[in-house]
Amino acid sequence: MPEASTIVHRGVALTVRRCRRIQRWIDANPSSSRVALARQVCQWFGWTLPNGELAERSARRLLQRLHDRGEIRLPPPRRACRPRSKTTSSRPCGPPPAPVPWPEETPRRLADSPLLVRPILPSERPAWQALLAQHHYLGFRPLVGEWLGYAAFFDGELVAVAAWAAASLKNRPRDEWIGWDEPTKTRRLSFVVNNARFLVLPTGRDIPHLASRVLGAMLRRLSRDWQATYRHPVYLAETFVDEQRFQGTCYRAANWQRLGTSRGFSRRGHSYQAHGHPKAVWVYPLRPDARERLRAPWPPTPVIPKEAPVHPCEFDVERLPLVGEDGLLDLLQTIPEVRARRGLRHPLVTVLALTVLALLCGHSSFEAIAQFAARLSPEFRKRLGARRPEPPSEPTFRRVLSRLPADEVDAVISEWLARQSLRLGCAIAVDGKSLRGSRDGSSPPVHLLSALLHRQGVVVAQTRVPAETNEIPCFQSLLESLPLDGAMVTADALHTQHDTARFLVQDKNADYLFLAKDNQPQLRQDIELLNLTAFPPSAPDCR
Repeated sequence: MPEASTIVHRGVALTVRRCRRIQRWIDANPSSSRVALARQVCQWFGWTLPNGELAERSARRLLQRLHDRGEIRLPPPRRACRPRSKTTSSRPCGPPPAPVPWPEETPRRLADSPLLVRPILPSERPAWQALLAQHHYLGFRPLVGEWLGYAAFFDGELVAVAAWAAASLKNRPRDEWIGWDEPTKTRRLSFVVNNARFLVLPTGRDIPHLASRVLGAMLRRLSRDWQATYRHPVYLAETFVDEQRFQGTCYRAANWQRLGTSRGFSRRGHSYQAHGHPKAVWVYPLRPDARERLRAPWPPTPVIPKEAPVHPCEFDVERLPLVGEDGLLDLLQTIPEVRARRGLRHPLVTVLALTVLALLCGHSSFEAIAQFAARLSPEFRKRLGARRPEPPSEPTFRRVLSRLPADEVDAVISEWLARQSLRLGCAIAVDGKSLRGSRDGSSPPVHLLSALLHRQGVVVAQTRVPAETNEIPCFQSLLESLPLDGAMVTADALHTQHDTARFLVQDKNADYLFLAKDNQPQLRQDIELLNLTAFPPSAPDCR
């Protein structure tokens, strides 16, 4: 392969030497499928998705590209590929197609705002695509990679639809604004999302500021929805505005930033072609520290002083205590088996141990956990209690984990994480949240009180708050079993109570940092009279 035509994929240059390595593997494994080859290539070059899964689809497209160029010879496909239906980026000529009815009626939102914005349901996808194809000036084309579709309703009436997809690969104004170099952009581009389509439907109603309100509602939930769907957040939203048609008024009203204009190129297959219509580049940070997070090396780990505790995520899994004092396997043995004994190929303790280690290493989906287990050596899996050389498959992890008693598993693993993370003392936050969508008829939503580590964001204990009380009586029982010697516990103003502070200092030998608000006027007045403007009292500015 000539040096000038070397393909660079995910920061790796596919040189002649590497292509020969791929071809040697193909020749040595003639019965292997293209999927197995793609997984092997991903393991060689470390190509993974943000949720820990191997980037198989991307690798398969790359291998097909190398095959088409004659650099490698792929094995024949196992099944014939169906021809893709041709799509167009503009509306077809002729009479407009019959509108596809929206499949469900969305009830009016019984809140202070009649606007409801949410991701589309699977049953709504055909109607969503038809609306974009019929009314958007770019039409609709299938979105590649990670994407989400949204629908907006005003008083129960559909008023807007939108599509969010993977970020553009070439965007000079965005890259300069972030401060990206090419290697960092390759690692962090998945944390940027592109507003590929935004359509306000012709409803015949005059709704003030509708476009900017819909944009704002989507942006407030976009990262959370992306996390729930693809197991990783997004930090920055981008879009391109054709200023020959639009002024970008709704983006400006929604506090987006205009960074400049593109060079007027669009992607055509594996190359770029000039179309002569530069577009304005707009961005919206989804976090105040979006640029810092996007510039951070992968993975973004904080600088930890030598005397600080070491979290299990920050060292190799083989250094974790598996047996003996605080051993993971001994704790997992206490979880009861939920499967029938007949036909068991993998012990429960092995499946659970592999799951815990995979989650600590950032592999959050069932497929990513299975791939993590397959990459471990048979000797290491044997240390986890495995009886067979082959690892558990993705369906095995899915079936076992879905049938386990969640409360018992959570208690055992949280206790083990707490022992590893709190051994030398650290900062712990106690906070309560109601679970979205957990309301059942007249029953109130489930409210959980959780304790999590400040630096790592790992939940080490949680308990359900009974409906007839609040978080205050549950505070002590939540932290009772945790080793808190020398730890700092933070909580909101609700927990600024004498009994809670006495429990932390006298019983748990810990420190606390509580807020004093107007719900306790006497305490606020005492603090103001004592002039406690500096903390701690040993601070040099304290008088």
